[in-house]
Amino acid sequence: MLDRLIGDYLVEQGMLTKMQLKEAYKRQEAGRAKLGVIAVAEKLMSIAQAEQCNALQASMDKLFGDIAIEKGYLSETQVSRLLELQGNTYLAFLQSVVDLGFLTMEQLEIAEDDYQRKNGFTESDMAALKTGDVEQAVPVFLHTGDPTVRKMLAMGIKNMYRLVDNHVYIGKTYTSSAIKDEVLGYQTFHGQQNGAVAISGKYEDVRKLAIAYTKEEFIETREDALDASCELINCINGLYATEESKQDVRIDLDPPNFSVSFAEATGEEMVVMPIYVCGGEVKYIIAASKDISIG
Repeated sequence: MLDRLIGDYLVEQGMLTKMQLKEAYKRQEAGRAKLGVIAVAEKLMSIAQAEQCNALQASMDKLFGDIAIEKGYLSETQVSRLLELQGNTYLAFLQSVVDLGFLTMEQLEIAEDDYQRKNGFTESDMAALKTGDVEQAVPVFLHTGDPTVRKMLAMGIKNMYRLVDNHVYIGKTYTSSAIKDEVLGYQTFHGQQNGAVAISGKYEDVRKLAIAYTKEEFIETREDALDASCELINCINGLYATEESKQDVRIDLDPPNFSVSFAEATGEEMVVMPIYVCGGEVKYIIAASKDISIG
């Protein structure tokens, strides 16, 4: 997730063009981060130490990790850990940007620090984002301590990542009593928990989500796109209800519904999370223990 967040930030700051970012993502998909980049990103080595090991590796028949251990820069345990991190998407992204010559590792370090400071993230927040684990990343963007909302949002984003787009990323949540968008799909539920879940946004963005979820390229009507988004909501809510049933909490899901013409969702303290998925942006709306009214 952090690869997408930092990628957008680099474009916003004018450090990368959109075309360069697209090229870096393409290269990222095909490669893995080098140990030196990982060691610097994890703050286990300085840039100078990593460059020295890289230079020595070019003239020696030894692995980077073995050289770093011999120089006393890393322990065997640390090298083992770094090898595990080679599949990390964020580190692979950094490696791609460096390999393509767009930015240096030092520039990326500075950009990461600026991004962290401007968003008010702690070191723990950044560590969670760097893991690439969606469930660890979601709490970083939550403003609410409501455990039900936290569980519902985590369930939603985790399954969008699993079922729709494995490069989904999110923005900070906010509360609202009214959301009006071009299209909106929703589902209410009752029982020992009452509430609602909705997805709203511009039609073209919801259509992108629907195509990715159904794997059908020819979704051409608003009704088809919203029907697919409601199927996704129903799937997510079904998984949530199943998890809650393990704690003897009964939840009954109502049939999902949608509006294709600028409907407004209203409710007391609805929690809204922006989701960037399939090249578009939608809103994921939760009203826990409350109903959403559509009008």
